[in-house]
Amino acid sequence: MTAASTVRSSAVLLTGGVLATAALAGCSADKDGTPYPVETAATAASQSAKAAQLPQRPADLPLQGVDLCDLFPQVQLDAMKISSTPRQADSADGPVCVLDADREEPFHGYQVGAVTADLDEWITGARRKNSMTTEPKAIDGYPALTSYRAAADPADCTTLVGVAKGRTLTIRTFPITRGKLTQPQLCDMSAHAADLALQTLKARN
Repeated sequence: MTAASTVRSSAVLLTGGVLATAALAGCSADKDGTPYPVETAATAASQSAKAAQLPQRPADLPLQGVDLCDLFPQVQLDAMKISSTPRQADSADGPVCVLDADREEPFHGYQVGAVTADLDEWITGARRKNSMTTEPKAIDGYPALTSYRAAADPADCTTLVGVAKGRTLTIRTFPITRGKLTQPQLCDMSAHAADLALQTLKARN
C-alpha cells in the first residue's frame, strides 16, 4: 500500500468515526458540516414547552402599510450608531430595511423585516430548524423568540416578535467586523432594537 492510499484510508476511517459518533449522539450535520440535534420525541416536547412559555400578546400592532425603514426615529438611529440612511432591500419573505453601523468598530448591521407567519412557526411549525437555537422571551410584554445558530464565530442573532395574529416582526443583527461581537452581545443588540421598534409601533396605535 502506498503512502497516499494509507492517508486516504485513514481519512475515510476518521470521517466515518466522526459520523458514527454524531449518529450515536443523535446528531446530524448541516451543509457546512456543523453537527446539530436530530428531531426526537423529547425534542418535540421541549419545543412545545417553549411555546407554552410565551406570554399572551397584550394587543395587536398592525404592520400593514408600515415602512420598516421608518420604525426608528433619528435619535434612536444615533443611539444605535447607525451611520447612513436606512435602505430597503429584498429577502425571501419580502422587503426588509437594512441599517448600517459602520462609523466605529466593531462594524455591524441590522435587518428589519415583517413576516406573514405566527411566532409558533419557528418553534413547532414549518420555519423551525434543528440547526437553530430558539429561546422564548418577552419584548415589552409581547411574545418573542431569540434565534441563532450556535458557532464559535457567531454570524448573527434574530429577535422575532409576534406583533399581531399571523404577523411577526424580525430584527436580525449581524457583525460586519467578524470576531469582535459575541453571541450574547449580538442577541442583546437585536432585542434592544426590537424593543425600540415596538415603542414606535405602539405610539402609532
